[in-house]
Amino acid sequence: MRIRAGIQLAALTDLGCQRENNEDRFSYWEPPSDEQFAAKGRLVSVADGMGGYEGGQEASRIAIQAVEETYAQGTDQDPQSLLIEGFRSAHQKIQQYADYHPALQGMGTTCTSVALLDTRLYFAHIGDSRLYLVRNGSISRLTHDHSYVSRLVAHGVISSEEAETHPQRHILTAALGAGADLEPDYPQTPIALRADDSLVLCTDGLWSLVHDEDIQKTVGGHAPEEACRKLVAKARSLGGPDNITLQVVRIS
Repeated sequence: MRIRAGIQLAALTDLGCQRENNEDRFSYWEPPSDEQFAAKGRLVSVADGMGGYEGGQEASRIAIQAVEETYAQGTDQDPQSLLIEGFRSAHQKIQQYADYHPALQGMGTTCTSVALLDTRLYFAHIGDSRLYLVRNGSISRLTHDHSYVSRLVAHGVISSEEAETHPQRHILTAALGAGADLEPDYPQTPIALRADDSLVLCTDGLWSLVHDEDIQKTVGGHAPEEACRKLVAKARSLGGPDNITLQVVRIS
């Protein structure tokens, strides 16, 4: 895989300690031509499928492929519009797949996709995979979980601290392939990145076990490849009940 200068990138996915199959998926794409690269930059994605052994795996595969194809083939559109169009394509294709395979009804997936064009960050997001920005010794979450527990926090029923250990924290309220309507989150304007910023895209197999502060310290203190290894090892040491997937992108 060719990665042009300007970033350091590492990714890692792990089965975890209790699962028999991996329903997570990740990808990195950049166009082959320099002309296209100047117009589209890079695309980085993670997805966490749901719907059983085959359903979850197929949903995350379809999502990543649809977003990547839409982004790569789109013309005369800005990166943000292409990301949203890719999510809509993925949503439709997952539902069509389930229609042709009735045993997989209910399949779906989270998805978080990032487009990097020079130092501008665009993203689209649905579900409870996350996008973090690590900058100058601090960490901020750029995405909002589409989950039942997140709604409870928004309405003041429970605190953010209580949400971290709530028994229903993995119940999603939105996913690709689920429901008629699709409303992915995205920034109203691109986010300006700086040298030495790091982006972390991860599934809930990581963030539900490893605190944000630990993610920040590990990513801030190590090269991306080593940070991935250490964070997966940390999640596994805490029981690793789910698949664990992350990508770390450092702006250089």
